[in-house]
Amino acid sequence: MPAPFDVLRIANCSGFYGDRLSAAREMVEGGPIDVLTGDYLAELTMLILWKARQRDPDAGYAVSFLAQMHDVLGTCLERGIKVVVNAGGLNPAGLAAKLGELAALGGLHPVIAHVEGDDLLGRLPELRDKGHAFANLSTGRPLADSGVEPVTANAYLGGWGIARALRAGADVVICGRVTDAALVIGPAAWAFDWAPDDWDRLAGAVAAGHIIECGAQATGGNFSFFTEIEYPVHPGFPIAEMRPDGSCVITKHEGTGGAVTVDTVTAQLLYEIERPEYLNADVVARFDTLRLEQQGPDRVLVTGTRGEPAPDTLKVCLNHLGGFRNSATFVLTGLDIEAKARFAEASLLDATGGADRFDEFDLRMERPAADTARLTLTVKDADRDKVGRALFTAVAGTALASYPGFYLEQASPRPTEYGVYWPALVPAAEVTAEVVLADGTRLDVPRPPTAARERRERPDSAAVAAAEPRRPDDSGPTVRAPLGRLVGARSGDKGGDANIGLWARSDEAYAWLRAHLGVDELRLLLPEAAELEVVRYELPNLRALNFVVRGLLGEGVAASTRPDPQAKSLGEYLRARPVDIPMDLLPNG
Repeated sequence: MPAPFDVLRIANCSGFYGDRLSAAREMVEGGPIDVLTGDYLAELTMLILWKARQRDPDAGYAVSFLAQMHDVLGTCLERGIKVVVNAGGLNPAGLAAKLGELAALGGLHPVIAHVEGDDLLGRLPELRDKGHAFANLSTGRPLADSGVEPVTANAYLGGWGIARALRAGADVVICGRVTDAALVIGPAAWAFDWAPDDWDRLAGAVAAGHIIECGAQATGGNFSFFTEIEYPVHPGFPIAEMRPDGSCVITKHEGTGGAVTVDTVTAQLLYEIERPEYLNADVVARFDTLRLEQQGPDRVLVTGTRGEPAPDTLKVCLNHLGGFRNSATFVLTGLDIEAKARFAEASLLDATGGADRFDEFDLRMERPAADTARLTLTVKDADRDKVGRALFTAVAGTALASYPGFYLEQASPRPTEYGVYWPALVPAAEVTAEVVLADGTRLDVPRPPTAARERRERPDSAAVAAAEPRRPDDSGPTVRAPLGRLVGARSGDKGGDANIGLWARSDEAYAWLRAHLGVDELRLLLPEAAELEVVRYELPNLRALNFVVRGLLGEGVAASTRPDPQAKSLGEYLRARPVDIPMDLLPNG
């Protein structure tokens, strides 16, 4: 057991593979911390790492982590700062070995452990034979009936492997695919000696982990009200000061840019979630029970998170190769923009032989001004040649015979291979995590007690009830204004679905938002969702609504043909849409 902690300061230094390299040094040198964590893995990242491993069998991990450790490992060992990351990707053993080599070159000898058990690719035939269908969570289609062969298959492990490694004396714990929040759950469970059924405490750690997992998004990055932050550039990365009861304070190092406010924390809590019951491998955290309180400058207290028993299934991230894609962007200027777009479309259909020649033929126009537009053609097909040189030749051949003012902003004869994300579930009992120490010793990881949870493909009763709110009688004058004058937003992707979290900054504004923004109203504001399933959830403690738009992103990030395949800008687009708002609710109204 470690010495008792009154507070465990868990810092984040990475929100994705490619985040600010200097963040590790900034967090270690900027003030006191006890644990340095880093999140490097998105669903798409697993495919990127697979491609790297095809070139080099010893690769498959986030190499940027090694550069960060070059800067801070010595200081971490000197100060007793534990390092816990998921940078291992598809090869945590390889990263652990490489870090050991680099540490030895610097005369350092950290105790390095890594966690295994998440990689199910080699076990898929066995698991299928047992009757596990790996049905796609978005479409319901069983993997066996899909005709695809996954290249990655990784279960989301929880935090107990991390806790086990820390209890064994590890200075650095390297994981592969674990839940993002596991990077906080594991250290907190170790420091405070939590039991696997300490549901409320574990749920508090899930909330903390979700808040800090995306780095500077909790400290003013990607924040709707960024103009209110005095120093928004180069924000400091977040710290969760965990307490034994599972509550925490979200903060950052003094003197760094950005801000930590109830609003910045709310925005991150709403990021990439669905229903308020946030499922994790170790616990189900009820985000509709937690409360936020501003305790002082850059300090937000998070309390009250209730937990329920862990689900008896684990989410699995599978990726398979989808084929090849290519795109070309045409610029339209001047008069008759719509007619020019129709002319360009007809010319392209004629030149390429028609949309039916491709697996997918997507043509969409963006019009930033009345006299300017961009028309982007994206094609996808299993045949590389069809979407490569042949497409380029067909597009180029229309150049002198198309609309007046024709010019290409982008076109290439070289297609790109894309992957498809396939989310699925597997029984938790089928997945066994192990901690591996540097000397080869393997330590078992206890499984938390679980409870069966029904997979609800359709909205639950609470969501249905919330979908069409009762509208009170309005009184008083209104003004036509952008929705964002009143509310903030944060949006993101959940496979092929998109989420849009909207929050109000006062009780009165939330009452209006709750009463006036239902599913039908959202579809009017967001025309591309008009024919899609939309689910609405309420989180009154956060004064927030969360909308999930099913299928907006097609097959997901790498395969989506939207200009914004991760729906990062969707919330800000929605904030710009005009609505009728009571004048007395608007700032300076």
